Amino acid sequence: MRPSAFLSQYGARLSLSLIILTFLLLHVLGVVQLSPINRFENFLYDARLNALMPNTLDKRIVIVDLDEKSLKEQGHWPWGRNKVATLVDALFDHYQIKVMGFDVVFSEKDDSSGLKTLQQIQAKFSDNQELDQAITQIKPSLDYDQLFADSLQGRKVVLGYVFSITGDKVGALPNPVFSLNQKADQSSIGTAKGYIANLDILTQQAYSGGFFSLESSQDGIVRSVPMLMQHGGNVYASLSVAVAGAALNAPSIAPIYVDGNYDHYTDFEMLDLAGHTIPVDGQAATLVPYRGVQGTFSYVSATDVLNHKVDSQLLKDKIVLLGTTAAGLMDLRATPVQGAYPGVEVHANLIAGILDNN
Repeated sequence: MRPSAFLSQYGARLSLSLIILTFLLLHVLGVVQLSPINRFENFLYDARLNALMPNTLDKRIVIVDLDEKSLKEQGHWPWGRNKVATLVDALFDHYQIKVMGFDVVFSEKDDSSGLKTLQQIQAKFSDNQELDQAITQIKPSLDYDQLFADSLQGRKVVLGYVFSITGDKVGALPNPVFSLNQKADQSSIGTAKGYIANLDILTQQAYSGGFFSLESSQDGIVRSVPMLMQHGGNVYASLSVAVAGAALNAPSIAPIYVDGNYDHYTDFEMLDLAGHTIPVDGQAATLVPYRGVQGTFSYVSATDVLNHKVDSQLLKDKIVLLGTTAAGLMDLRATPVQGAYPGVEVHANLIAGILDNN
């Protein structure tokens, strides 16, 4: 081979190698996304996760399940707030749980008691003193939202809510975990335009609140979950962070910055929650430390809790999450460990990971 041909061929190979290397570096840095590499990375991650999962029962967290049995015995969801209040009272007074988190939202008023109609009758027949007095006496027992709010008071109850990409604002947000400072302003925490939160009367009485967002990868698999979201210049915590914070008596959460040698490095790499660190990526999301397939946390039927049919020792001093496995309530997710996995158990895995610094 002539020297000129050799150099030409060598130069072409070198150029091709540099192009491939450049694309790989850009992929690692997140500048470009190469689908085949993403799929291979996900495959390796899923394989490693399934090989190393402990597959043991975590007794610290119990899921109160709005299962098919509960819906059959107690009626379709949503239940009247008076029944939810009874459930909360049973969990804290009878079963003496430690913390309760709701993987559901109560964004609309509960008018199922007929209170509104009764008030209209009272206004129409205001000159009838006996009727007016009778209605006045019965009204408190028919204000289901107030009954539910009263059941939250003085208890470690964390209400869930959702952020949205639309500008609609429904309900009342809980207090933020911190406000954005100049350094964090440049970070890439997800920004929400709107939200669907709980009624103000409920938010005021709850211990705290946390958003739930189980975003999936491009292949539809839930591998990581955002721990923080920003809205209106404030930062809010996820449901798992808020529940773990309540269990740890953590008054606040703080970002941990890694200075390194990056002159313009503004993102934080970890969150500190009462000495427990949560590693996050540039979008303030963390990988879900799955313990195993569904069932690595105990499940009890919500109707059995209402009827006091659950062993008290199973719930005493435990962290309780109210969620659902009922297919009709649409909270089953695709995960690396199981094709149809309850969303509430994703939160349970995250809470356990935070408590274990895992």
